[in-house]
Amino acid sequence: MVSDVLTLGLLFSQIELIMEAIHKNRNLQYKKTMEAKRLYEQRCRDKDEAEQAVHRNANLVTQKQQEKLFLKLAQTKSALEDSDRSYQQSVTTLEKIREEWQKEHIKACEFFETQECERINYFRNALWLHVNQLSQDCVQNDEKYEEIRKSLELCSIEKDIDFFVNLRKTGSLAPAPVVYENYYNTQRNATPVRSPVSVPISR
Repeated sequence: MVSDVLTLGLLFSQIELIMEAIHKNRNLQYKKTMEAKRLYEQRCRDKDEAEQAVHRNANLVTQKQQEKLFLKLAQTKSALEDSDRSYQQSVTTLEKIREEWQKEHIKACEFFETQECERINYFRNALWLHVNQLSQDCVQNDEKYEEIRKSLELCSIEKDIDFFVNLRKTGSLAPAPVVYENYYNTQRNATPVRSPVSVPISR
């Protein structure tokens, strides 16, 4: 019995450490992704400005100045390609981490639910046996014990678990994935784009 308690304690600690590590990793990657997105959008604006400068000054500058403008445009295009690639890679990495976090979260919830079912079942059976022993020794109080037994018959592990989940749940939807947003598609679209709907987690 003592060894079982110690084993469970170690399992709880292990699950907690795993969840904390994944949570920190997800938050860190999210920050990196948002920074990559910010840099990507800035590179898009830089490239747009360079293109506008080329068109605006096409007939107003010398050949040497025009070459400088084209060189700057080429540099901004190259920087944009690099930042675009980095942004997409960050989004892909974040999605993998999010999927891992969700999988571990579900595993942890299922483990805790199983432990709670066993705990309720253990105490229900222990109380039932105790009441039976008292009933044998105290026949005059058997009616009261019978009321307790009837109450125990109404004990539903599934309902107790559902009640706890409904009471303490933080929501029924997992965090939606962060999707890649192409800067130019966003600018051309005059109507705002709604965020992707989160997918419900089946328990």
